Amino acid sequence: MADRRPKPTQIQVSSKADLIRLEKQRKKAKSGGFESLGLSPNVFRGIKRKGYIVPTPIQRKTMPLILAGNDVVAMARTGSGKTAAFLVPMIERLKQHVPQSGVRALILSPTRDLALQTHKFTKELGRFTDLRISLLVGGDSMESQFEELAQSPDIIIATPGRLMHHLSEVDDMSLRTVEYVVFDEADCLFGMGFAEQLHKILAQLSENRQTLLFSATLPSALAEFAKAGLRDPLLVRLDLETKISPDLKLAFFTLRHEEKNAALLYLVREQIGSDEQTLIFVSTKHHVEFLNMLFREEGIEPSVCYGDMDQDARKINISRFRARKTMFLIVTDVAARGIDIPLLDNVINWDFPPKPKIFVHRVGRAARAGRKGTAFSFVTTEDMPYLLDLHLFLSKPIWPAPAEEEVLDDKDGILSKIDDAIANGETVYGRFPQTVIDLVSDRLREVIDSSGELSSLMKTCVNAFRLYSKTKPSPAKESIRRSKELPPEGLHPMFKNVLGGGELMALAFSERLKTFRPKQTILEAEGEAAKSKHLQGSSSQWTDVMKKKRAIHEQIINLVQQQRSNTIAEKEIEDDRASVMGKDNKEAGSKRKERNFKDEEFFISSIPTNHISESGLSVGAKQEFGSNRFEAAVLDLVADDTAGMQRQKSVYHWDRRSKKYIKLNSGDRVTASGKVKTESGARVKANKTGIYKKWKEHSHNKISFRGGEENAG
Repeated sequence: MADRRPKPTQIQVSSKADLIRLEKQRKKAKSGGFESLGLSPNVFRGIKRKGYIVPTPIQRKTMPLILAGNDVVAMARTGSGKTAAFLVPMIERLKQHVPQSGVRALILSPTRDLALQTHKFTKELGRFTDLRISLLVGGDSMESQFEELAQSPDIIIATPGRLMHHLSEVDDMSLRTVEYVVFDEADCLFGMGFAEQLHKILAQLSENRQTLLFSATLPSALAEFAKAGLRDPLLVRLDLETKISPDLKLAFFTLRHEEKNAALLYLVREQIGSDEQTLIFVSTKHHVEFLNMLFREEGIEPSVCYGDMDQDARKINISRFRARKTMFLIVTDVAARGIDIPLLDNVINWDFPPKPKIFVHRVGRAARAGRKGTAFSFVTTEDMPYLLDLHLFLSKPIWPAPAEEEVLDDKDGILSKIDDAIANGETVYGRFPQTVIDLVSDRLREVIDSSGELSSLMKTCVNAFRLYSKTKPSPAKESIRRSKELPPEGLHPMFKNVLGGGELMALAFSERLKTFRPKQTILEAEGEAAKSKHLQGSSSQWTDVMKKKRAIHEQIINLVQQQRSNTIAEKEIEDDRASVMGKDNKEAGSKRKERNFKDEEFFISSIPTNHISESGLSVGAKQEFGSNRFEAAVLDLVADDTAGMQRQKSVYHWDRRSKKYIKLNSGDRVTASGKVKTESGARVKANKTGIYKKWKEHSHNKISFRGGEENAG
């Protein structure tokens, strides 16, 4: 009987070179390259033509999930390779142009520039396919875009405002055939006020679509949108900043708000090396402009970036910083959410962040990949509760630096204790040296007074910071209470070796002057002077009255202080007595040693030691897009311009029909004009203007997304 078993496929190897080539391909497939994704030849050729060899981390995590058909929420920054992460699976899914099928993929971008980049990138990756792409952005004529839509494109790359304009203008235009939707830079889409358009676009899509959402951060409004518009989505995030690197050194300086500029310039010149790159975080774009001009006046050239900055200028500034042509980048939280700087040495928090998550989001960029780094933070009196909140979140102890008098008594011993505490992961915060600040402040005052533009910008910064303080979240009430009970701090340990013994003595003397309270009022002093001049009369009489009054008041004050100290002493005695009585009872009841039934190796406590930190991050939740894991990724940033701050404040709107307040999505505007906001910020009428009808009569062509014959163009 003949053997009917299928014979194994024989691979013909004509030469040793072919054998080596096959072995290399097998190794690449095993190594996790693009070969292991099982892409079609045309898509793979496009990837190789672009010069890509190995997927980036975000591509390696998201591509298999997207190719499997899952809805995905990916948190990735600009420069991380996120564009290819959704374009490659899209081209693999569509493969080729299908006549009469309508639009099958939709990519929404917040700005015209980003849409143009995505369009160019899509054409390059899909050069070996016949897929048709249409670009719908502001600045181009509607008629030319009608021509593209008449060609039955497979992919539409658009900004929300222009897409809504086309949907309202063209009757036959439908998005029901779309099976692949991407919201690129979704946090920017919501931050720029496109929430209303996005909800309307989402309502016109098919329920069987695959939806992808790529964002640098996850604001709460965007999280609600993702929960409503995505089906069981998977959350992908590169956890580079969920924890602070152990190689990162934290330094907290207490000072007054008006001293920050002087302290910043001192750090930049004296404490930070000339070959170290530093990220400087400020609260508003006005502070970015002010510090940029101030640095340039001082001969330092920084790069800058803020929320509503022009896309080209933003790209140029970030490129210069990445190329190490500038060593300082001044940014706001809103602008920095999409920036990925791989090798960063220092971070300076000019304004202390109002949330622990934002602090971790900022300083997590430094000290990566085994590198050392430092995070400098300026802390005012109003920021102390936020500092306590942060250390509760980080599960790190914090205590003030010892006073100058203690350091003078035992300098070596005090400094060694501080070094041991810092080595054990504790935080020691302290004052910035007043002598240093005074020297730099005098120079800055001359520079600012001599420049009218700097003076004007400084006034603008004061007003902007006042509005910022109103919009930022409040600290915990317990932290506010604890901050009021903190003892006064001494000089920061960083400056103990910088200042000599004489300067330390001067600082100690100035601190004693602050606590000095004279025994006499000005009236008593004048009375004593009158007595010395032998001017007897009413002045000496009033002096005697004040002395008698002071003596009575001092008795009352001393009595209250004595009662307080007695209460504290009695409480301590009761606590000691309770502990002693408890020990005596145990010893009297049994001479046996108290047994501990807790197994140190296997015992699981009901409250973990890092409970506060983990509850803040919501770590340990399910890997799917559950509520806990979702909330762990949510990060609301305070806007860096006046319009954004006002938008964040107006969360509720009075609805006259329902007679109640209704919650608005971030960026929504209540208008009665029926206008649509474009990517440039302008509002255009969403009603029909007759442009499409005129174009159809003139060109004898039409747009049809509902089937039928495909237009030849």
